[in-house]
Amino acid sequence: MVIRKGYVFRLKDDPVLMRILASHAGMPRFLWNKVLEMNLRRLRDRQPLLWYQEMAFWLTIWKQSDEMEFLAETNSQSLQQTLKHLDRAFHDAFDKNQHHKQIPTWKKRADGDSFLVPQHFRFDGNRVLLPKIGWLRFYKSRQWQGVPKNITVSRHGDRWFISIQTELETPDPVHTSTSEVGIDMGISKFATLSDGTSHLPLNSFRSLEEKLAIGQRKLSRKVKFSSNWNKQLKRVQRTHCRIADARKDYLHKISTAISKSHAMVAMEDLRVFCMSRSARGTVDNPGTNVAAKSGLNKAILDQGWGAFREMLQYKLTEQGGVLVLVDPKHTSQCCSACRHVSSESRRSQSVFRCVACGMLIDADLNAALNILAAGQAVLVCGEGGPLPSVKQEPARKRELVPPQKYLGIIAL
Repeated sequence: MVIRKGYVFRLKDDPVLMRILASHAGMPRFLWNKVLEMNLRRLRDRQPLLWYQEMAFWLTIWKQSDEMEFLAETNSQSLQQTLKHLDRAFHDAFDKNQHHKQIPTWKKRADGDSFLVPQHFRFDGNRVLLPKIGWLRFYKSRQWQGVPKNITVSRHGDRWFISIQTELETPDPVHTSTSEVGIDMGISKFATLSDGTSHLPLNSFRSLEEKLAIGQRKLSRKVKFSSNWNKQLKRVQRTHCRIADARKDYLHKISTAISKSHAMVAMEDLRVFCMSRSARGTVDNPGTNVAAKSGLNKAILDQGWGAFREMLQYKLTEQGGVLVLVDPKHTSQCCSACRHVSSESRRSQSVFRCVACGMLIDADLNAALNILAAGQAVLVCGEGGPLPSVKQEPARKRELVPPQKYLGIIAL
């Protein structure tokens, strides 16, 4: 099988090179916004969109003009990759199979600055040569496996990183274990396994929430884009990086331990996007319990369920295991012993007492056992087994809808 992996290394601080990297990251952002503006205008005028071939033609014209000749100072392939990403974003926006369709949005300065270098790079120890940039030194914390295919240079806070994507062909792996486990995700307990193991949440945002709020208040009192404002902005960005790094480290440790210990892992197919949706409502139809729902949304997003699921997916694939997603319906209301479903069995968040057979068990452990049973049923017969399931629709050809149907979501 062919495995593609990414290795992230931090670049060594160099003020001169950092300014060069910021300039090279700004040009793809400028190009993205420029072409996006043209396509939005064409949508408003009910004209056909510009796709990649037309975008590349305009890029060539702009690089030869006096007004935007600065685009020729960066790697042309990085700009072409930006246009390909925008082309893909517009295709996804009008794809019926996409659950959360939306028009591409603007890119902002210092908000995820990055650019892709697909080829013509070279390594020499802990240095990498990038076209039109030169040699960059990085902290080579480990040796990558496979053939490097491309490099992504990105900024997080005030630090720059390179991500090396490699491709490696290996025989199909066989997992060393034969055990199966179900995982119930929660707030008070981050993950409860069907074997009785539980992991408490890290709550990295909660631990630094007060410090972040103080830093943001200080930032709001300073003159925007002044020297002190830039210094305070870097402090706020460092706090955000600490929160994200702590969460990512915790998720990596738990996902690695689970993927190495179990060959089959069953999880609920949770849609975090819908679960964390705001309850504020509108002016005409205001929501209820907005403050409570806001706190719940903050707790859900602080756990990082989506990132945890992605980590388990690729780590189990590398180990030779499998991740099974089951329908979350009734997993917390079904008795794992007699399969009786009733909302009266779980009157509290911590205890499950079946009204049919009287079994008393930890509520999260009961849900994990139900998830494991549903995952085993999916592997055997492709259905949810004793729990209600949602069958996946058969794969069909990608179908695009006319862009005119989405004119209503564009601000005129």
